[in-house]
Amino acid sequence: EVLQVVPGTLEISSTSIKLNWTCRLPHGCRRMRATCHLAGPSFPPCEAEEVKGEETLHGQKGTFTCPPLQPFTDYSVTISLPPSTVLYTRLLRTKETVPDKPKKLWLDRSTGSLWWKPLPSCKGEIIGYQLNITTRSAQDGSFLEMERLRLNSSVTEYPLPEHSPGSSYVVTMQGLTAAGAGAASLWEFQTNSWDTPRPLDISCRSVRDISPSQGTAVLPLRPIAPHPEVAREHQLIVAAMRNGTAVEGACLGEPQPFNASQQPSTYVAAMLNLTAPMDFVLGSGTHGQGYHNAALRPGSNYMVLLRLIRRSQQAEKFTCVCYSFSV
Repeated sequence: EVLQVVPGTLEISSTSIKLNWTCRLPHGCRRMRATCHLAGPSFPPCEAEEVKGEETLHGQKGTFTCPPLQPFTDYSVTISLPPSTVLYTRLLRTKETVPDKPKKLWLDRSTGSLWWKPLPSCKGEIIGYQLNITTRSAQDGSFLEMERLRLNSSVTEYPLPEHSPGSSYVVTMQGLTAAGAGAASLWEFQTNSWDTPRPLDISCRSVRDISPSQGTAVLPLRPIAPHPEVAREHQLIVAAMRNGTAVEGACLGEPQPFNASQQPSTYVAAMLNLTAPMDFVLGSGTHGQGYHNAALRPGSNYMVLLRLIRRSQQAEKFTCVCYSFSV
C-alpha cells in the first residue's frame, strides 16, 4: 500500500472534509493529486454547486482539505497517481446543519387552520417543526395564551386555538434537523380581518382594597379554563414590571424561589385549585412548597399573572390573565 490515510484523522463537518495522509514509499508519491467533487447530480430545490477541489500533494505526509462544501451532500474524495492509478477513494457525506427558515405560512379562514409547504431536506433531514403561537383576545386585553408545539415532519397543517372573533395571533415557525432548530419566520394573523393585522395591546385588570400599611391587595380571580372542574392547578405569579414584553416573558418564564433578603423580580405567590370565582388576598404572608405570598412593598408597581399550564406529548400551553397596580 503506497498511501495511507492516517486512521482517526478524517474530519467531516457540515462544510468541510479534511484528512491526513502518509506516503510509505520515499519516491513513490511524486505528482500525486487529490480531488474533491460532487458525487452525483443534484436536483431542485437542493441544487449543489460543483467544487474545484484539486491539489498536488508534496512530500511524505500532509493534510488535504476540500474547499468549502455544502451541508448534507455527498462528495467523492480521491487521491491518485497519473495517469490513472487510484491510491485512495471514498464517498463521504458532509454533516447536517440547521435548515433555512420557512418561507410562507397560510391561514385557511374557512377552517381556522394554519398550513405550510414541507421544508426540503437540503441541509439535513427535516425531523419536525417548532411552532410557537401567541394569542391575544380582542375582547379581554388582560388575556394572553402562548403555545409551544413540536410537530412531526409529516405534519403540514395545524388548527389555531379557538378564541373570540378578532383575536390576534403571532406565529413563529422553525424547521428542525438533527443539528437543531433553524431560523424562525414570524407571521401575524387576525381571525376576522383580511387587512394587515394590528397588534392588540395588553391592558391588565385592576385590583381593589390596596393596603400599603399591611402590604396587601385583593385580586378578584376567575378560573381560566372553560371547564374549571378538569383544569389543573393555577399559579399566581408576581412580577415587578408592567409592559407587553414583560407579560409574555413572565407568562412563559420559570419564577425564582422567593428569597426574603433579596426579593426576586418574579416569584410564585400561590398555587390555587381554582374552580370558581374567588377574592384572593395578595401579600398575606402565607407560604408553602414552591410559593410565598410575601407582603407587598409600599411605593412599588406590580404585575400579577394568574397562570394555567397544560402539557401534552407534543405541546406546552401557557394561559395567563394579568393584573396591575401600585402600592
